[in-house]
Amino acid sequence: MLKTLEDLVNIIRERKSSSDETSYTSKLLKDKSLSVEKVKEEIGELIEAVENNSNKIHEAADVLYHLLVYLEGNGVRIEDIMDELEKRKKKKES
Repeated sequence: MLKTLEDLVNIIRERKSSSDETSYTSKLLKDKSLSVEKVKEEIGELIEAVENNSNKIHEAADVLYHLLVYLEGNGVRIEDIMDELEKRKKKKES
């Protein structure tokens, strides 16, 4: 399960250094305003899907993908987020 997420992050990072103009991921990484717009749009679609109990998994996958692209494009690494979550977990356990 987490291998899929790791693979996705690796693909996003590869596209970040790629000059492939046909890649949607590359386009999002290069156009910050488009990336922000897509994150907002996809979150709205997820909320609507959850409220209507339809297409939740598809919309959640869209949010996760667009959020990861946005974060990577802005220098926020998933490893750092995981470290922060681990710190929070340890604080709650003590």
